[in-house]
Amino acid sequence: MDDYLIDPSRSTIRFRTRALFGLLPVRGTFMIGRGTISIRDPLEDSSVVVQIPAGTFTSGLRMRDRHVRAADFLDVHSHPTMSFRGRLPEQGQAPTALHGHLTVREVGRPLSLALLSVTSTDTLLTADATATIDRYAFGLTKGRGMAARHLRIAIQIVATRNT
Repeated sequence: MDDYLIDPSRSTIRFRTRALFGLLPVRGTFMIGRGTISIRDPLEDSSVVVQIPAGTFTSGLRMRDRHVRAADFLDVHSHPTMSFRGRLPEQGQAPTALHGHLTVREVGRPLSLALLSVTSTDTLLTADATATIDRYAFGLTKGRGMAARHLRIAIQIVATRNT
């Protein structure tokens, strides 16, 4: 039984999407606020809880960033935090997915993260995962055509053992 605290300064969520009717690529990041990873025996009893400050959305274009943070999209004033809670599925081999719920603007939807790698030492746990998010599923439907429906995310987590 091990508990880890996610290190926000060493962890990130990167996203890729398209804009202007699919013509322009858009890349950016969200920061991870805080989170915990609990490793249990059996492994499928393990869990992850992550808080994501919505206002940390950054795409490199100040005008777009302000618009995405505004009421039309993330509405960070009313909904400052997004969250993910996940568990490993039951299986007999090394886990390849983390199943859970992502909550954006108080709307929770299932989300499965494909685990690309998980490594640990005596003091650190690192993990890389990917997923695709359908923003329409969370009620973020403004800007149809101007902003793509799907975001591909890549997550890099570094967590330290909580002693």
